[in-house]
Amino acid sequence: MKTINLIGSTGSIGIQTLDVMRAHPETFRLQSMSFGSNMTEALKQAEEFKPAVICTATRELADRLKMQLSYPATVVYGFDGLIYAAAETDGEMLVNAVMGRVGLEPTLKAIEAGKDIAIANKETLVTAGHLVTEAAERRGVKLIPVDSEHSAIYQCLHGNWEKEVETLILTASGGSFRDLSRAELANVTLKDALNHPNWNMGAKITVDSASMMNKGLEVIEAKWLFNMPYDQIDVILHKESIVHSMVEYIDGSVLAHMGTPDMRVPIQYALSEPSRLDLQDSKRLKLWEIGQLHFQKMDFERFRLLQLAYDAGRLGGTAPTVMNAANEVAVARFLDGEISFLQIEEFIERALHNHTPLQAPDLATIVSVDKDTRSSVLTYSK
Repeated sequence: MKTINLIGSTGSIGIQTLDVMRAHPETFRLQSMSFGSNMTEALKQAEEFKPAVICTATRELADRLKMQLSYPATVVYGFDGLIYAAAETDGEMLVNAVMGRVGLEPTLKAIEAGKDIAIANKETLVTAGHLVTEAAERRGVKLIPVDSEHSAIYQCLHGNWEKEVETLILTASGGSFRDLSRAELANVTLKDALNHPNWNMGAKITVDSASMMNKGLEVIEAKWLFNMPYDQIDVILHKESIVHSMVEYIDGSVLAHMGTPDMRVPIQYALSEPSRLDLQDSKRLKLWEIGQLHFQKMDFERFRLLQLAYDAGRLGGTAPTVMNAANEVAVARFLDGEISFLQIEEFIERALHNHTPLQAPDLATIVSVDKDTRSSVLTYSK
């Protein structure tokens, strides 16, 4: 029985993590969970899985939850509560399924507590990859990817030496606007952006997919997860999302991980690796039904935020921190109807242009730069 701390339980990844745990009650037990404001969903989860610790966003929600719970649990709230739920309970593994930079400190604390990390929160590695990987190596804990692309690479690398790898190849669906020209992007709507052709994801990550920032974040995440230079990380367009990613070796061999678009598959593998468990209601891949798979070279001029992510990654230091913070604020403003889709790109470029990267930043510097960037981007006018 593996005990799990889950932060972000009511988001898309959190819900699907609990689907996996529900399918294997003899294998996984929920020790703690955190959620933001979705009390209805969180209460259902708590009553079913009965975690010993539950974290809410606010004290008001914590008080309401205590009154409605039918069993005794420790209920905490806020940022300190999030860290407690992630790191200061008996869970053996932290599943980091929160959205945004807020996942950084809980992850670092969980690593220091000796917990393995199943990481779906790519912003943690983008913002402070050097701190996270150094801490994991020092404490001897695993960083296990949950993103389908990184899980694919993780599985294709199993048992192989780092020095034998030629290229990591991330596949990209292209998102909601993959068939539109840059001129056509000027008039797209929020509803258009949220209509992903392949995956069912939360609003923020769906917009990131449409802008290709999500793939840019994944490139930086891959650099830290697999200790690979950016020149050996490639992205190709693959509209079907059947090949989740590939690894090319120095002898020309390419190992590809394929499967239907179902996030429960990489989530379950992160929880159970190196073993595999049955996932009975997952649609099995039948290539004769797919018929054809298509691949295209990435157009970095069309998808400018992907190029920007490579540039920020190569600059290093606090540049990725600024890029991520600017993106989080710009996407939030787009979701609120304040700015247009293409202004997300403009605001990120402006934030990076105004910043001089600081190399090898400590946590306090990262937090400060992140905060200042968010404040600045909030003031950018249309």
